[in-house]
Amino acid sequence: MNKSISLIAAMSALVLSAPALHAAPGDNIARLKAINVNPDVDTTVPGLDVDDATTAEIGLTHFFTDNWALDFGIGYGKHDVTLGGGDAGSVKLMPVNLTAQYHFLPEGTWRPYVGVGLNYTHFTDVSIAGGSVNLDKDRFGPVIQVGLDVPISNTAWSFNADVKKVWLDTDASGAATGNVDLDPWIFGVGVGYKF
Repeated sequence: MNKSISLIAAMSALVLSAPALHAAPGDNIARLKAINVNPDVDTTVPGLDVDDATTAEIGLTHFFTDNWALDFGIGYGKHDVTLGGGDAGSVKLMPVNLTAQYHFLPEGTWRPYVGVGLNYTHFTDVSIAGGSVNLDKDRFGPVIQVGLDVPISNTAWSFNADVKKVWLDTDASGAATGNVDLDPWIFGVGVGYKF
């Protein structure tokens, strides 16, 4: 019993003595977020639509200065597809985002930032119209980002929320052909840990 209390006290002291979130040059923040990928579909394929999907994203932010950082995030989710309003199958998307970020108030209670960079999306398990419609599998496009970190007490933990806009298109072939602009909004909330 005394050993358990001592262990809990030692762990609490360690957490409370951990450095605050302020990230100095060379520091990293690992993040785990729930994201909603919400396509804003515009297509030349009549009646085609892609539903939104909620999934997880893992990421890592590396600080080069107090203000400038490079952020890498990756997710993976299944999206239902409709044709003419009816169920037409699904597709899985793996969005990978690399953004250069500027953090406005690195020592503030609220720490907003903006980012701009490149998105790579890999399309997998394309199952549309019984496999008669295919999509180009690997696509690149620009991404912009607005986010906010809020430190959790005087620890290395923080709450994070962000919004990304990705310009993403692909081409459909097979039984239905044409261009598909997905251009999703990605909304995320989660936690980060500085190390």
